[in-house]
Amino acid sequence: MPELPAALAQRSLPARRALRRAILGSGTALRRLDAGNRPLPSFLIIGAAKAGTTSLHEHLCEHPRVAVPRAKEVHYFDFSYRRGSSWYRAHFPRARPGEISGESTPYYLFHPAVPERVARDLAGVKLIALLRDPIDRAFSHHNHEASSGYESLSFEEAIAAEPERLRGEEEKLLRDPGYRSFSHQHHSYLARSRYAEQLERWLRCFDREDLLILAAEDLFARPAETVEAAQRFLGLEPDAPADLSPRNIRSYSPIAPQLRQRLQEEMEPHNQRLREIAGRDFSWGLQT
Repeated sequence: MPELPAALAQRSLPARRALRRAILGSGTALRRLDAGNRPLPSFLIIGAAKAGTTSLHEHLCEHPRVAVPRAKEVHYFDFSYRRGSSWYRAHFPRARPGEISGESTPYYLFHPAVPERVARDLAGVKLIALLRDPIDRAFSHHNHEASSGYESLSFEEAIAAEPERLRGEEEKLLRDPGYRSFSHQHHSYLARSRYAEQLERWLRCFDREDLLILAAEDLFARPAETVEAAQRFLGLEPDAPADLSPRNIRSYSPIAPQLRQRLQEEMEPHNQRLREIAGRDFSWGLQT
């Protein structure tokens, strides 16, 4: 992605994102002229947000047979679907023998309309879901939104307000392809951590064998092994990236133990459903 001048880098995060979109958009219009020579992606990292998708995306893009997209998060199937296939293709390189390409938009996992759109448009696509301890993910998500200026409530206040903030938003997203929900995207802390219901929605459109479910904890503890598993799933020969260090790592004050315990108890039924879907134990259960 193009670097911003130093003066512009001091602007707020929303302003910087808007500028980046404008810079990318100017090039996309030209690239649409030869969209027919730019194949659609063969894999998607669909989420989850704040679960290491940037790390996995960059590790996979280091493989010599992976063609790097213009941006990690294209946001076609959620925000830009009405722009059409040529707009989407313009974000990927021209076709070269033996190469594959993909993109990584974490909101895809949670957006209710995305699975059917992907199934309709990307025949044979491979899906990767990278999941993180649900409470840690929700807490990291909240800290990210607060630091970005999108959240003014404390974590405990925000999760208490979440049901009302999200009420009716999913129905609006399904009813209106052009609708974009601020709260559904930015204030969905616990909802985005209920992975089972999101994966079940994807598995109504895709075969289980087309979905690889990974744990962020494995990626950070055993990066070479986890990246190799993803490469093999995509039909790539194992090729260890030169730099397996995690990206975008931040530290926060810990969650209050009583709040963590309450949330773990609340999330346990959802985690049990996830274990059944994934066929593995993520070791996220109740702490003793």
